[in-house]
Amino acid sequence: MKRPLLALLGSLALLLAACGGGQPETLTVYSGRTENLIGPLLERFTAETGIPVEVRYGQSADLALLIDQEGDRSPADVFISQSPGAVGYLAERDRLRPIPERLLGLVPAEFRNADGLWIGMTGRVRTLVYNRDLVDPADLPRSVFDLTDEAYRGRVAVAPANGSFQDFVTAMRELYGDDAALDWLRGLAANDAQTYANNTAIVQAVARGDVPMGLVNHYYNLRAKAEDPTIASENSPFADGDIGNLMIVTAITVLSTADAPEDAERLVEFMLGEEAQRFFSEQTFEYPLAAGVEPADVLPPLSAVGVATYDFDRLGGGLERTKELIDESGLEGP
Repeated sequence: MKRPLLALLGSLALLLAACGGGQPETLTVYSGRTENLIGPLLERFTAETGIPVEVRYGQSADLALLIDQEGDRSPADVFISQSPGAVGYLAERDRLRPIPERLLGLVPAEFRNADGLWIGMTGRVRTLVYNRDLVDPADLPRSVFDLTDEAYRGRVAVAPANGSFQDFVTAMRELYGDDAALDWLRGLAANDAQTYANNTAIVQAVARGDVPMGLVNHYYNLRAKAEDPTIASENSPFADGDIGNLMIVTAITVLSTADAPEDAERLVEFMLGEEAQRFFSEQTFEYPLAAGVEPADVLPPLSAVGVATYDFDRLGGGLERTKELIDESGLEGP
């Protein structure tokens, strides 16, 4: 009696699948954004669509290298990157699937790949965070290049392993050359720059007074001050147009290995929709790039920051070389 029963169950399963009764495939997301930033949105996506999501979190550059190493065997469907450099690296290795034009049109052309392989979700501006009890604003540097001066010896924090820092260095290389970028990195190391694991650690150290200032993305200090308005850390942009004010986008892309590309594209569309863009603007204090959502009131207008702009497609090819220069410079992680 077992064989007829098994045959009947098998036929029933096939019938249900043919009728659309099967469960949607699980989307596998590799995320260079931390769980507290992206997890709530992925949970909301599953609640709205019924599509389950599994996430692997890590550093964006490390995940990009992993995806490339995994090749056609990669389980990843979607890659969310802290930086365009990591997705650019994968684009050069033919690991990405083109995003439909209807989704590309949701974001201005300057914030997405020219070939439609990745698209920006939010914007973050590089800035200097400083402790107002330890630093006179009149003594703040006008340019990021000034941080190698003797006046700032031992007083500056950086995060060499952070994706945004690496993108910043790549942009510096492209605009000023490898020699200038390496000289700056070596200057930081020789000037006893303090190294930390990430932007959050830098903001916390500056707020405590462990180090007077540090290079971070703008929103880390805004989030810290939203939790505790009394902390002594403040953001200070460099002079208008200085590369120290570089605007960098977070990025999302569909992998060439995606088993359910249409579901993956639904996730891209969700991240560019009003709900997600408003979350990024109001909860994480990033600049929204899509859906016509206005930046949160706490965010200064980009015109007031004096942002430096850049062709983000040029970041991907320099990722490996940038990491080599950082290692060569003597800047060591914590």
